Amino acid sequence: MQIPLQITFQNMEPSPAVEARVREKAQKLDRFHEHIMSCRVVVELTGGHHHKGKLYQVRIDITAPGMEIAVSRENARDHAHEDVYVAMRDAFNAARRQLEERLHKTQRKVKKHEAPSHGRISEYHPQENYGKILTLDGREVYFHENSVLNGGHSKLDVGSEVRFVEEQGELGPQASTVKPVGKHHITGP
Repeated sequence: MQIPLQITFQNMEPSPAVEARVREKAQKLDRFHEHIMSCRVVVELTGGHHHKGKLYQVRIDITAPGMEIAVSRENARDHAHEDVYVAMRDAFNAARRQLEERLHKTQRKVKKHEAPSHGRISEYHPQENYGKILTLDGREVYFHENSVLNGGHSKLDVGSEVRFVEEQGELGPQASTVKPVGKHHITGP
């Protein structure tokens, strides 16, 4: 954190044990998101008007580049929050979830599925179990008969249209999977 952690106790005496736990949890958040600029935590003992015991309320304000997060655990009906450590755990868990959510949105962690490439068989040697695919951009990609899906090697011939997934092999580009296209038409070489 660029600005030191701020811890405030309201309606209660400061507690070194509670302060140590707040620091521990704040350090975990800081390791999770390295760019936290500031973190302010308020631990408050509130009067329980309709309850026998008093409840703890924990508020956390976090500032990071492009985001501000405010967490307030005001669970007036949650008797688990009669324990300051439970209230603290819930508040820090909520803060972490919000940080994760914001990070996913800003980093746009969307899985990208690449569409298989298209091409035509330019060479096929069934007796030697291999062939080559001419890609739409004019490159040749090696394939082994074992990479042809669903026994489709019997449908292959020079000029057959295929979809394939390309990877780098020991001797250059190769197709890890090859699937005959059928009656579709591919434009290109």
